Amino acid sequence: MKPNFSLRLRIFNLNCWGIPYLSKHRADRMKRLGDFLNMESFDLALLEEVWSEQDFQYLRQKLLPTYPAAHYFSSGVIGSGLCVFSKHPIQEFTQHVYTLNGYPYMIHHGDWFCGKAVGLLVLHLSGLVLNAYVTHLHAEYNRQKDIYLTHRVAQAWELAQFIHHTSKKADVVLLCGDLNLHPKDLGCRLLKEWTGLHDAYLETRDFKGSEEGCTMLPENCYVNQRELELFPFGIRIDYVLYKAVSGFYVSCKTLRTTTGHDPHSGTPLSDHEALMATLCVRHSPPQHTPSPTHGPAERSQLVSILKEAWIELDLGVAQARWWATFAGYVIGLGLLLLALLCALAAGGGVREVAILLWTPSVGLLLGAGAVYVFHTQEAKGLSGARAELQHVLGRAREAQDLGTESPPALLLGQQEGDGTEEQ
Repeated sequence: MKPNFSLRLRIFNLNCWGIPYLSKHRADRMKRLGDFLNMESFDLALLEEVWSEQDFQYLRQKLLPTYPAAHYFSSGVIGSGLCVFSKHPIQEFTQHVYTLNGYPYMIHHGDWFCGKAVGLLVLHLSGLVLNAYVTHLHAEYNRQKDIYLTHRVAQAWELAQFIHHTSKKADVVLLCGDLNLHPKDLGCRLLKEWTGLHDAYLETRDFKGSEEGCTMLPENCYVNQRELELFPFGIRIDYVLYKAVSGFYVSCKTLRTTTGHDPHSGTPLSDHEALMATLCVRHSPPQHTPSPTHGPAERSQLVSILKEAWIELDLGVAQARWWATFAGYVIGLGLLLLALLCALAAGGGVREVAILLWTPSVGLLLGAGAVYVFHTQEAKGLSGARAELQHVLGRAREAQDLGTESPPALLLGQQEGDGTEEQ
């Protein structure tokens, strides 16, 4: 590769809010989105909440002249909603469905049926290997009483681990998506601290768009205003994150967001705002590649975040086991009740009453059984993530005590450069 190698990448990301029969003006918004993507001709467009494969096929045909490569990530009952469109050939792609993704009995939220996942595509660009990830984490719904916090933290850790284990041969790593995490939320801090990903909004010196980079705005006519009661200026939950591996630098030259309306027609493309980033990748000769240096403050910060995440998952394990135990008691009572009803029906004294109560008793037993199975599975999933965190937390503390290099570089065995250059 030439010493003066440089590459410019234009990236587009949007949560499209494409729920069939429920999202307003879905067909019109998909049409305008296709027109906009064709006109702008990004290198890569990564989309979330394209729940209908018909919408994906429509976009694929519309964008084919500009984006000849495309892929839709299928999972769950409804689908992951994730898809990508690329001007460059896709060499490889795969996906990972998150182990935990809400509760099946919370039907009105629907996340469990979606099969939330992270999709990966590998691109070869002028000799450079780019791993691009697109994801959508579990929604929050209620910040004061967030019953999904533990699942989102577990998803953030699973996402960080997936990126680590699949990006060892990459030169540049890119992650886009709706994380449903505020910048200072535990899951977001855990993801960025463990992977070393840089936030385009914080890194760029050329930003134009919504105040504080918010991606859900009260000015947007599709936004549920009740969701933003505590945030009068909006919230930032959609991200463009990136890093470079040793020998390369990446900088975010520009970052743009929409501001509650389509850049051309005025009507919003979605209830979320679009992110448009221009990344510059530059090759750095080995002698100029900075060695990773991390002081005690950085090591202490990582240990603190890992411990905070471990505590959150530990609480989640305890709660899941409580519900599984409760359901187990209900199953036992249900079996006793069924035995009693069988005895009464056999005796003939109150046979009609026994038969009448048989159906709801069986329903209760089956429902309790389903709750027991689900929460047992939830407890095991959280226990697995907690065990991983406990292991790396122990290793990180050892590294901290020894005063060696930062735990991410030591534990992950990944020699990385600084990943950014001065803007």
